[in-house]
Amino acid sequence: MTAASPPEILRAPLVVEFPFTRSLGPVQSAFLTGLREGTVLGVKTSDGKVMVPPVEYDPVTAEEIRELVEVGATGTVTTWAWNDRPRPQQPLDTPFAWVLVQLDGADTTLLHALDAPGPDAVRTGMRVRVRWAAERTGAITDIACFEPYDGPAGGEAVPHDGDFADAVTGIVAEARLDYVYSPGRAQTAYIAALSERRTVGERCPSCHKVYVPPRGACPTCGVATTDRVEVGPAGTVTTYCIVNIKAKNLDIEVPYVYAHIALDGAGLALHGRIGGIPYDQVRMGLRVEPVWTEGGRYPDHYRPTGEPDADYDAYKELI
Repeated sequence: MTAASPPEILRAPLVVEFPFTRSLGPVQSAFLTGLREGTVLGVKTSDGKVMVPPVEYDPVTAEEIRELVEVGATGTVTTWAWNDRPRPQQPLDTPFAWVLVQLDGADTTLLHALDAPGPDAVRTGMRVRVRWAAERTGAITDIACFEPYDGPAGGEAVPHDGDFADAVTGIVAEARLDYVYSPGRAQTAYIAALSERRTVGERCPSCHKVYVPPRGACPTCGVATTDRVEVGPAGTVTTYCIVNIKAKNLDIEVPYVYAHIALDGAGLALHGRIGGIPYDQVRMGLRVEPVWTEGGRYPDHYRPTGEPDADYDAYKELI
């Protein structure tokens, strides 16, 4: 009799992004508007240092600072790292160097890209200058990158009033991370079981807590977990929240309830949506069971089982 082969470890692309709109104070507004106009601004702190990019509060005294100064568009590389595989939406689509540049007149460094033919062409102490973007909108990307420079150094920082026509007062920060995710041995088995409408966790051989979803190791005892245990399918609502803001690309009408659910036999709660009951009737201790859609690989939501509510002492350690 041959042993069953282990399931193939899963891999899938994953994108995490959360673009948001933020307003700018007077210092950041002047800095970004200045970039749009081809001017690099910094601030002078209480001890006379010039910080670029500028900050709104003195890092030493925590006092508000508003003394704007203009610095040069040339500077010196203080340290660098070569990037031979640019990712989407990085400053350049060909290999380049990430550099910290101390602009002429500044006492701090600015992180940006350096367009260079290869790592042998980059060194600490080399002189560089700003390459401005062809179209500028008032963002750090108005500096397209830095490029090698062999001209004269700029002078000292000079005062600037920060006044520009049509100042930039807000930006959209488009934070995004895309990568290939592998859930590992433990969660691969967990996902495979879900496709069979079963929920499988792993028990710690030391403290005997059953982790769902499994993590491959007990975070408390620090030992591997290999003993698989089927839990549920029913469970108990330990705590919950009412969602009143509709999420983009999520076809669920608000308000709805998202809850922590301790499945029977599990040592900690997982989260899931509660349906089949008015949102204002969901409560701690409510007994629920999973609802699967046709072809679904995980429960669509959980609904009441009709059982009496669980006693608080039965789930208080899982809140």
